[in-house]
Amino acid sequence: MSRQGEQRLVRAVGKTYFPLALVARMPYAMMVVGVLTLVVAGRGSLALGGLNSALVGIGAATCGPLLGAAVDRFGQRRVLLVISVLSSAALAAMAWVVYSPLPDVAVLAVAFLVGATAPQIAPLSRSRLFAIISGHIVPTRRVRVLNSTMAYESAADEIVFIVGPVVAGVLAVTIDPWAPVVAAAVLTLIFVSAFAVHPSAATAQATAGRTPAAGSARELARPGVVVVVVGILGVGLFFGSMLTSLTAFMADHGRPEEAGLIYAAMGVGSAALALGVAAFPVGFTPTARWLVFGGVMLAGALALPAVSSLTGMVIALLIVGIGIGPTLVTQYGLGARRSPVGRSATVMTMLGSGVILGQSLASAVTGEIAERWGTEAALVMPAAAALVVVLAGVVNARIGEPAPAAALELERASATSSR
Repeated sequence: MSRQGEQRLVRAVGKTYFPLALVARMPYAMMVVGVLTLVVAGRGSLALGGLNSALVGIGAATCGPLLGAAVDRFGQRRVLLVISVLSSAALAAMAWVVYSPLPDVAVLAVAFLVGATAPQIAPLSRSRLFAIISGHIVPTRRVRVLNSTMAYESAADEIVFIVGPVVAGVLAVTIDPWAPVVAAAVLTLIFVSAFAVHPSAATAQATAGRTPAAGSARELARPGVVVVVVGILGVGLFFGSMLTSLTAFMADHGRPEEAGLIYAAMGVGSAALALGVAAFPVGFTPTARWLVFGGVMLAGALALPAVSSLTGMVIALLIVGIGIGPTLVTQYGLGARRSPVGRSATVMTMLGSGVILGQSLASAVTGEIAERWGTEAALVMPAAAALVVVLAGVVNARIGEPAPAAALELERASATSSR
């Protein structure tokens, strides 16, 4: 990002925006592991805990795009204020129902509600920043500023999804298994509400108000949008299959409790390279980045079944992380630029939901494979997921690059013509 473009964006969103958006993501990162820990401790069943965690992910994935559509219609402020209350209530209900005499099906139903009401701060932050960039950054700098912003957002996601589970684990150990869920409820009520009323929401809404009416929902099925959703679903499949197969691998080595620490090696490399995307030359196009870094993901994943030592696993995860960060940045950037007019929040939540859905489905399937056929078979699944990412990248290359800053220029032109 150019220094001038960076300074202009910070002035437009306010200096408190980025720290607030980072903390507001935290409850979402704590939910799945918090629910898993709570259910296993309260109901004494690992299988039930895993099923509840999957339902949290499924609820978020199925209802996330509906939240995005509501935001596109009513604005972030009103929708997020409502959802922060509903999400906090669902989390509080989860902490209660697990220890209640109600049957397991009631616990499963509340777990789905926890996911369904989860505030989608990460995709909504991207959507908000996309709108502000379109209205406050000069045309010649918009693509570079957008790429840098998507790079930061992806790195922020990586950081939160490393720190969130750690915080949840510490709270569960030091206080009680219900503590992570209750803490997530409190953080949601405070920080998601603060994110909702932050002045940047009004700034983004004012920019959106100068654009044409939202495009038809049918435009969300454009090949350029669908291929990005499929590609990011592949990344979600990779996350779920990698964590589950890694847990089986660590269990074989007698250290299953350290799976999260080893998994963090992938997140470190991913966050570092995600931030590095801003320094890539303009000629290194999104299409090329997707294919190159998706290929790195696949190469690292193909080595996993042959790994036998913890050191070898860490090295393989570091290689994979180098591919994941830039791939996610590229996919979110393409999603932003290809969003139909007035549908950016919907597209961003579709992408966020693709990651969650893929993670939930792959966790369940990979766990079953590990139990039936062993760890080596489970370690093949991340390569299958990475192959989905690469194949989607090939299809994306056939579709071609979006016109330079096409979506941003359209919003700029419509804003100018309405003044």
